[in-house]
Amino acid sequence: MLSLEARLVGLGPGRLVLLGGVLAGVLLLLSACRAPAETPSPVYLEAAGATAMLPLMEDLTAAFSQQHPHVSLDVSGGGSTLGQEMAAAGQVDVGLTCWLPDGPSPGLQATIIARDGISVIVHPTNAITGLTLINVRDIFSGRITDWRQLGGQSVPVQVISREDGSGTRAAFESQCMQGRRVTPMALVMPNSQAVVDYVAGDPQAVGYVSMGYDTAGTRIIALEEMLPTPENVSNGAYYLTQELVVLTRSDGPAEVRAFLDFALSPAGQSIVGRRYVRVR
Repeated sequence: MLSLEARLVGLGPGRLVLLGGVLAGVLLLLSACRAPAETPSPVYLEAAGATAMLPLMEDLTAAFSQQHPHVSLDVSGGGSTLGQEMAAAGQVDVGLTCWLPDGPSPGLQATIIARDGISVIVHPTNAITGLTLINVRDIFSGRITDWRQLGGQSVPVQVISREDGSGTRAAFESQCMQGRRVTPMALVMPNSQAVVDYVAGDPQAVGYVSMGYDTAGTRIIALEEMLPTPENVSNGAYYLTQELVVLTRSDGPAEVRAFLDFALSPAGQSIVGRRYVRVR
């Protein structure tokens, strides 16, 4: 039997060209028959609720979008109560809350993605560096009204609190105030960033905010000689804590489940660990 090389030689130049053209045509036809890769349709999701969770959600959604470029997740605040209400009503795909003592509303599933500490912050010029929980309770209830009572300068204390519906406020009052009401002289801020901004601009002010927030322009006070760090929150050394919870519906888009899976994955929990306490 003749080898392939001998048979090709026997064909002659003209037939080789013809054979080459036929093969090229077949390859072109096969290539044309292949189904083009489908581009996923854009998916737009909305999340709303606890402003304590905004820094974490911004970091998680940025990383998630790199893996799922067709998915856009728009995140806004409004407070923990509003986040749960909007998720239950189907007005958003994801509800965000940091206070859920009675569990989620009917029809919602709650997934804890991080643990958080609540920082007590003052102006950098404030001479006070540490307080006890009793001190903080007396400040926010209005029993202590001048920083001199705690060894600071003789200036009035300006208490900064959060609005009704804030999960951080509910967690702070439950763990620190122990039934006492926040003084009616407190200034109420609509979100976490507003607390930071006000305290940064008022040497007399004191407020509280998630430890995940950038508190540049303020100073964090040690409570019972402990600062709110992921390590201190994780081992129970720091007292004021809260859980960061994502609320979803079982009939929600598949991309919401994908986001939750990412938030709980090693990559997502690595992002959590930058500012908060990992749950996995």
